Amino acid sequence: MTAAPPRGFDAAEFRARTARAQTLMAGAGLDAVLLTTEPEVRYFSGLLTPFWQSPTRPWFLIVPAAGGPVAVVPEIGAGAVRATWLPDVRSWPSPRPDDEGVGLLADTLVELCGAQARLGVPMGAETHLRMPLVDYHRLLERLPGWSVADATDVVRRLRMVKSRAEVAKIAHVCGLVSRVFEELPSRLSAGMTERAVFRDFKIACLEAGADDVGYLVGGAGPGGVADIISPPTDRPLARGDLLMLDTGCLFDGYWCDFDRNYALGPPGDPLKRAHAALYAATQAGFDAARPGATCAEVFHAIAAALAAAAGDARAGAAVGRMGHGLGMQLTEWPSITPDDRTELVPGMVLTLEPGLEVGAGRAMVHEENIVITDTGACWLTRRAPADLPVI
Repeated sequence: MTAAPPRGFDAAEFRARTARAQTLMAGAGLDAVLLTTEPEVRYFSGLLTPFWQSPTRPWFLIVPAAGGPVAVVPEIGAGAVRATWLPDVRSWPSPRPDDEGVGLLADTLVELCGAQARLGVPMGAETHLRMPLVDYHRLLERLPGWSVADATDVVRRLRMVKSRAEVAKIAHVCGLVSRVFEELPSRLSAGMTERAVFRDFKIACLEAGADDVGYLVGGAGPGGVADIISPPTDRPLARGDLLMLDTGCLFDGYWCDFDRNYALGPPGDPLKRAHAALYAATQAGFDAARPGATCAEVFHAIAAALAAAAGDARAGAAVGRMGHGLGMQLTEWPSITPDDRTELVPGMVLTLEPGLEVGAGRAMVHEENIVITDTGACWLTRRAPADLPVI
């Protein structure tokens, strides 16, 4: 087993992120960007805490046009934020419903940028505002000389391309979980329920070194899986089932996201063909994922391979895409869809996720994780077997 990469990042990484952000901000004419969600605050600060599970208190981070980011946070978290690289951390006693940080945030923005400025706030797809809407309106009322613009493109362009240190964390957790998947058949026994299998898998991932198993869905069913996004049931595994586990595990705040399929007893020809088609489609996506290619081109390569290899199984992307970005969140930009023209560049981490309908209401999905390098794609997960594993 390879050694785990160092946890956290040095200050140089955060300074580089800030500098890239400020270059993009200058191009967009933004004087400051306001961030309110966990991944964005963590991206610029390094703050890693499960306290975000509590919705009571908002957290704010300002990236100004020059200088370091400024955190405006509830007092309960001020100590943790001051322990990061951030040079400027301001706090208020929270909860305080009559002014939940709005006054301090407005004063800080005016101090940094003046009475008139252009504020960027992420507004687009796969973003959200983590503060009460009434407080957002109060903030704008306190900034009468300011205008607001969409900063989605700034955040998107930054986070889609990972540093070597970020990729190392994703690669590490992919390796840990690949090994757990490879050893899973030896941990299964007759009569186990889906819930017991999933519980055992979670324990194995934690024992292997994952920090958490934040996402685990799938199940088993005769000839295919009926539902690919729900938690397991108490149904016992049965001969003739296809068992699928789709997991997202964490290491130091970075995700893997991939699945594996297993046949309970010798699989029939439809399952064999489906697995072979998905394997070929994943390879086609991998081969197409080169610098300069677009997500749409990767999608069409996967779709063409499915159509060529699926036989009497129905190929398609009813879920809307055949892969996505991966990193600080389980799913990130971009999406592997027929109309996503995002150009692939080195440092992007993606999932490849073709799926097939293998019977009425039954599906098989296969997912791998890759990183784009200067010369093409590189596997982060250990490739699934070419033949469907049999238990």
